[in-house]
Amino acid sequence: MPAAIALLEFDSIAIGVRAGDAMVKRAPVEVTYAGTVHSGKYLVLVGGDVASVEEAYAAGLDAGAEALLDRVFLPGVHPEVVATLRGTRGRMAGEALGVVETHTVAATIGAADRGVKGANVGLVEIRLADRLGGKAYCVFSGAVADVEAAVELAVEGLDRPEQLVAKVVIPQFAEEMLENLEAAPEFRDRIFAGRE
Repeated sequence: MPAAIALLEFDSIAIGVRAGDAMVKRAPVEVTYAGTVHSGKYLVLVGGDVASVEEAYAAGLDAGAEALLDRVFLPGVHPEVVATLRGTRGRMAGEALGVVETHTVAATIGAADRGVKGANVGLVEIRLADRLGGKAYCVFSGAVADVEAAVELAVEGLDRPEQLVAKVVIPQFAEEMLENLEAAPEFRDRIFAGRE
């Protein structure tokens, strides 16, 4: 697990590619993921030791400032955030579910990290941009009070209030909705799965 991650989110693919190149040339990061997401945005995520990620992050900011939509640098990233970004789904556990939805990927990653660090919750999922019109969301589960705390911490740390689309805490989440949340997240896939 990397000790730190940074993500830069651009509204230009070309400038995002240039920034990603500058990032990996500046410092020896352990992992680099870059690519397009809906709706025409370009993301660059790097991970590794704190000093290298910080150097790469600074290089990306310099190289892509004119197209930067959002950014996040997490020098002590929570392991559940990294695992969830790599596709591991957490389990729904506890009596409540909390969802934080933002306009940018970077804002959701930062929100997920703050929420899981600051409250006794599990991080169930982080969904990023594709098939979401460029938006993103994270899902917490646990006791009602803990989920409420996680959601508030996640939202309070947003750089700009307008990044928030919505925040909800749902006590006693319905079993029928839990089945849908834990299955394929896209509506079309859920309907096709029901035809079997």
